[in-house]
Amino acid sequence: MDFLKSAVASAISKGPAFGYSFGDRVDIDDALWTLHNGTKREDGSKCSIFSFDVNANRSRLPLARNAVRKLRTLRHPGVVKVLDTVETDSWIYIATERLSPLSWHVKRKSLSEETIKWGLHNIAKTLKFINTDAASIHGCIRPSSIFFSESGEWKLAGFEALSSMKDEDAVLPACGSLIPDSGRYMPPEVAKSGWEVIRQNPTHAVDSYNLGTLIFEVFNGSFHGSDQLGQMKSIPPSMHQSYKRLLNPNPKARMSVSQFLDQGKRMGGFFQTPLIRVTEDIENLGLKADAERDELLGKLDDVADDFPAEFFKMKVLPELLKSVEFGGGGAKVFSTVMKIGANLSDEEYEAQITPVVVRLFANPDRAIRVCLLDNLPLMIDHLPQKLVNDKIFPQMVTGFTDVAPVVREQTVKAVLTVVPKLSDRIVNGELLRYLAKTANDEQPGIRTNTTICLGKIARNLGANNRAKVLSAAFSRSLRDPFVHARNAALLALAATADLYSEDDCATKLLPVMCPALVDKEKLVRDQAQKTLDIYLARIRKYTQSMPDTALPSPSITAETGSGAPRMGTPAQENSWAGWAISSFTNKLSAASGDIRANGTATTVSRSSSAPLNSPSTVTENAKPAAVTLQPKRGMALNKSSPLSPDVAADFNDVEDFSNDWSGFGEEDSTATKDEDPWAPVAPTVASSSTTAFDDKGEPDFAGWLAAQSSSKKPLKSPLPKGLSKSTGATKTARPSIAGRSNTTGTTGTRKIGVAPKKVEKAKVEEKQNEDEEEGWADAW
Repeated sequence: MDFLKSAVASAISKGPAFGYSFGDRVDIDDALWTLHNGTKREDGSKCSIFSFDVNANRSRLPLARNAVRKLRTLRHPGVVKVLDTVETDSWIYIATERLSPLSWHVKRKSLSEETIKWGLHNIAKTLKFINTDAASIHGCIRPSSIFFSESGEWKLAGFEALSSMKDEDAVLPACGSLIPDSGRYMPPEVAKSGWEVIRQNPTHAVDSYNLGTLIFEVFNGSFHGSDQLGQMKSIPPSMHQSYKRLLNPNPKARMSVSQFLDQGKRMGGFFQTPLIRVTEDIENLGLKADAERDELLGKLDDVADDFPAEFFKMKVLPELLKSVEFGGGGAKVFSTVMKIGANLSDEEYEAQITPVVVRLFANPDRAIRVCLLDNLPLMIDHLPQKLVNDKIFPQMVTGFTDVAPVVREQTVKAVLTVVPKLSDRIVNGELLRYLAKTANDEQPGIRTNTTICLGKIARNLGANNRAKVLSAAFSRSLRDPFVHARNAALLALAATADLYSEDDCATKLLPVMCPALVDKEKLVRDQAQKTLDIYLARIRKYTQSMPDTALPSPSITAETGSGAPRMGTPAQENSWAGWAISSFTNKLSAASGDIRANGTATTVSRSSSAPLNSPSTVTENAKPAAVTLQPKRGMALNKSSPLSPDVAADFNDVEDFSNDWSGFGEEDSTATKDEDPWAPVAPTVASSSTTAFDDKGEPDFAGWLAAQSSSKKPLKSPLPKGLSKSTGATKTARPSIAGRSNTTGTTGTRKIGVAPKKVEKAKVEEKQNEDEEEGWADAW
């Protein structure tokens, strides 16, 4: 093989330029030519190369030169397409379209009956053209001179003996005996009288007889001689009569190829098959009416198994694409295109279908858009990601805002198919904006499908923005008046439960899901139970890993000397009314000094809730307590905001779509546009007036019980002043205790008294509320 290639290359280098490269050799029957697969050097396209060695077959040189001459001048769809020819002193080359021998399939008997009829129909039409229109005789009809093209069609070659009987120097009468294996296929009159007798017989006589032998061989798999031709068991019964007439021993009574073709095309004839009708009609698909087009497409589905796959790719598919794009083929034609496209390689798909799909997405026809969206799952794997992001998705988004509900709905459904091909920027930006609009669509079905879509693409969203968007969207859907929208929200929440933090589950999602437990629809109630079980199980598992308390231990408090309140030991057994917390230590050293009735004690005993600062620290110019401003809910925080790192981490500069999912007319709890949510709140400054102090500390239960026990009417006696309702007072100035002097012997302080009018008013209010206060402890 290497020697042959080098010899061919050497011959080409010495002769005219030949722009094709030789590949592997293809085995064919005994013939004049050696067949090679080849490629065109200019663009790398596939081809076949027939080569003839002049020195090795000089006696057959006239046949080879005749084939080159006839192939250059003869043009017909059923004839092998010639790309180029080169003739040197040593070699003759013919470059053609890529071919494969029919004889391979005949020997393996791999052809179905419908495919054989379709191929014979093509050869018969080509022979009719040669015999009738060209007034010539082919003289070499057999499987070795017929090839499959890339489209799967049968193409006629073997033009070495093609001759016109009007030419005096016709090759066939002079060189017919030089044709390889001519004795096996020779007509009886030629076998008896030689090739010169063909001038006396009709032009079609030789080719009609050879067509009969071809029919026998393709149906039986082999042909050895004329004595086999009477065995018609494998030939379809509908062809028997015409087959016999083709093999008539009398050349003048022999059926012509034209008559054979007409016989097969009659009503109920052997050429009236769906495959042949589709082949003839497919070229005029764009000109057919809707009913005829639908009928043809139905036939395509019927013959899909019989048609060669290559024919669909090379012949049927281009015509279907033309019909969809320009001929009004519509959705049904495009569906057939998708079925054929499923068998294409990525290169073939990109070359034939992808450019048409891109152009169709730019088409404003709604029917075509819906058809494209329906078939998007079949073609998304063949579309490059860059093409989807740059050309298809920008056209696709127009469907989100289309006035036709069916277009909006199909666009939402198509998001699931296209989202794996979209960039993160598009998914978390433009796509979420459009889904926020369809989530509030007037059509309940579109709102429901949007919720389902968000649940299924949740893991494609950015981690920083995902929880906010989903919780806002599903919370809105839980308030949807459409029952299936609420159910879809619960299903989506169950499917995305692992995407939220435990804090969000407990504080944000469970509160909005709980109303669904008492929904009017059982469908929603049942799903709410299932979804809540998922979230509660997760929260229970989380709380098991939490510490019992976040407060520091007593030992740490003692070491640091902190004045924080101490956790006491809760009452044991079933005494639920026992004190659980004590604000002070139980040490004796903590209580010092004497308790006296007047206000001149060296150490003043105070109520447990009195301010800790000494009287000397309360002056006329007492400063107000510092005011801590809390940001309103939903407001973005400044980068300089004094938040802890954990809280600040929840805020990011990713675009937030959580506010795009609005409700169904609920009142907005956020601040109005004119209100400044960060405006400081004016603190209430306590003046140095003599307002009575409201002691909100613990009452003196022991003293009160002692007074009750010594009274004849305990329930009607007035409450101690420490338990009476307080009058309005501030906490910033040191108050005086009723009935007790606030003066000390320390210099630099002033006596703070109680204004007579306000004290009198307090006593009146205390008297009016006395009856209401009686028996308040009975509730315990």
